[in-house]
Amino acid sequence: MDPASAKMIGSGLAAIGMAGAGVGLGVLFGNYLQAAIRNPSAAASQQTMLFLGMALTETMGLFAFVMSLLLRFG
Repeated sequence: MDPASAKMIGSGLAAIGMAGAGVGLGVLFGNYLQAAIRNPSAAASQQTMLFLGMALTETMGLFAFVMSLLLRFG
């Protein structure tokens, strides 16, 4: 196998982690919305944890993106 094609395959495999971040955000916000509908008075107290979870999930997606670019152009 050519090293250039191996870099392309590795870069594509590393980019799969971005799909996981998208699924994680969907699950996170979906569960928060469901909990907020069930108990609206407790939704405000959980909003901080929602934003923390969002930031950590997005960080993993950005890490996958950076690793994909490093494999592709590095």
